[in-house]
Amino acid sequence: MRRYRVDAFESLVEALNTLPSIGRKSALRLAYHLVNEDSFGAIKLAHAIEHAVSTVRKCSRCHALSEDELCTICSDERRDRSKLCIVQSARDIFALEDSGQYDGLYYIVTSLDDLDENHLSRVVEGVEEVIFAFPPGIAADTMILYIESRLEGRSLTFTRIAQGVPTGVELENIDLLSLSRALEDRVKI
Repeated sequence: MRRYRVDAFESLVEALNTLPSIGRKSALRLAYHLVNEDSFGAIKLAHAIEHAVSTVRKCSRCHALSEDELCTICSDERRDRSKLCIVQSARDIFALEDSGQYDGLYYIVTSLDDLDENHLSRVVEGVEEVIFAFPPGIAADTMILYIESRLEGRSLTFTRIAQGVPTGVELENIDLLSLSRALEDRVKI
């Protein structure tokens, strides 16, 4: 018995299935939509992907996504250059920027193996506060301690974003590390 198969469609499903958080069923649904219900949107998407892949690169200063040598944040003179927020990915920058609460600069360090200490030393020139915005965990704590030790001797203040209990979540559903941090970092009311 022969299985029903359309090779071009199956190739599209397989390509979509390689994306994060897209399982086989979602890939099938998306492929069907693109091929049968929105072919113009599919072509537009294909061109946008091709353009982004050929145009987007890393900012030479902070390693964020950019189309130029410097990203729009690093080249913006209105940003507070006394603050540097160290994050693990460009996705973190998008999240922090969407909050509208931070006006300083960024620096991406994905792992200790990825850290260029000489480059980071140049980036922190003129910076007064280094803010770590890492998800809670032992690996993040290790990275923070390592970076602090490498920048020791400079007149820098080191801080980290608050961690703990998210709004609207029951205490029983919070992991122990987050709950412990929330208790440690409690504030007076």
